[in-house]
Amino acid sequence: MASFMSYFGAGRKDPKQTARDAIVGLRQQLQMIEKKEEYLQRKIEEETKKSRANAVSNKAAALAALKRKKVTESELDRLAGTRLQLEMQVNTLESANLNAETMAAMKKASDALKVIHGNLTIDKVDATMNQVNEQRELANDIAEALANPMYTGIDLDESELEADLEELQQDVLNERLNEADHAPVHLPPNATRAEEKSRRPAVAEDDEEEQLKQLQAEMAM
Repeated sequence: MASFMSYFGAGRKDPKQTARDAIVGLRQQLQMIEKKEEYLQRKIEEETKKSRANAVSNKAAALAALKRKKVTESELDRLAGTRLQLEMQVNTLESANLNAETMAAMKKASDALKVIHGNLTIDKVDATMNQVNEQRELANDIAEALANPMYTGIDLDESELEADLEELQQDVLNERLNEADHAPVHLPPNATRAEEKSRRPAVAEDDEEEQLKQLQAEMAM
């Protein structure tokens, strides 16, 4: 029954969880090896002390201590090789687990992009951008047309406007000259009528010249 259920996938473990369990087991084994290495290292130090202590007084004991030291060092070297293999397996499993999680995240991102894009294609994007550009150009043309005085409904001739302006200036100048001719001249009480007649043209000419200068100044502004 168990084999039948496993054939259909029931009871099959999660690969991620399997990797985690394997990493945990390897790390526990590494801890045990490290403790064993610490024990062997202390034993090597003890045998070294014994051999040094008996090097002169008891050569047999010193040689036995050296033998035990060599055996312990060999065992320590084997444990170091085993620890290296376990560490490499841990690194391999962690890298594989990280790669699997990265691929799963990339797969989710790819699925999300498919949902976002939907039926969107590069041809549709190009067509939409062309429509946007056409509408932008149309809006600019409309704005320029509204700001152009040609669309005011009046066809203006610049030469005619200049002629009208010159005629208007001449009319204004003539009017001011006429006003200057009819302006009264005030003489001192003791002045004679002969002096009045002799001074009137000069005063009129001065007023006329002053009026002309003022008109030219105003038109220059």
